[in-house]
Amino acid sequence: MDLHFSKYQGAGNDFILINDIEGKFPENDHLLIQKMCDRKFGIGADGLMLLRKSKTNDFKMIYFNSDGYEGTMCGNGGRCLVSFSVDSGYLKKRDKIKFDAIDGEHEGKIHENGIISIKMQNVDRVLQAGNGYRVETGSTHHVEYVDNLVDMDVYRHGKTIREGSLYAPAGCNVNFIQPDKQGIIHIRTYERGVENETLSCGTGSVASAIVEHFRGNQRAEYFIKAKGGNLTISFKEVRGIYKNIWLKGPATFVFKGVW
Repeated sequence: MDLHFSKYQGAGNDFILINDIEGKFPENDHLLIQKMCDRKFGIGADGLMLLRKSKTNDFKMIYFNSDGYEGTMCGNGGRCLVSFSVDSGYLKKRDKIKFDAIDGEHEGKIHENGIISIKMQNVDRVLQAGNGYRVETGSTHHVEYVDNLVDMDVYRHGKTIREGSLYAPAGCNVNFIQPDKQGIIHIRTYERGVENETLSCGTGSVASAIVEHFRGNQRAEYFIKAKGGNLTISFKEVRGIYKNIWLKGPATFVFKGVW
């Protein structure tokens, strides 16, 4: 089977995108997905996404981590798939694009200069967890403040928390953050399913912004600086519930081909 794909990246978080409206992609072939995502012997990506038909919305997003298995919500991936849905000709550009993901319905907006924003699910609590905080943003995230983000061994420390008893048995994504004097949140993330540091993480950036607000650093917008690029988070907090959460940033076409 020839698989036509496009490669996109959102702030350095990169994905293989496939129009699978006919539902022919062998989604249970975990080894195939692993091979396609392999950076030395395949296309190379943090994950693979299928664009499928939705009964109620514009499309359905199916996301696989680079380990070959279906993952939880991916914020940067969702932004890339919104862009792909129009770039590929599946949808005409419109003010609102609605899609289904594993955690429910999302809304996407296409701005100028390749900027895409998506609306995330509400977050109803922030919990203390060890030396950090647990936040559910479609994926389980651990957010922890550090004093020296640049020199930190994110792989070693992230892997320890991800596999530790605090989040057993499913594990979590781990975000280490260091806000600067201007309030910009510098972030590095160890992602479950990739099992390594990624250049950015959308759901992790949302979780980190919410933790900053929870700790009293309240802003209209939160600016996130990751290794792979910059993201912007906005939301409303009403009696401890975070609503109208928007994740905004670049979603960029890289190349396309046939596997």
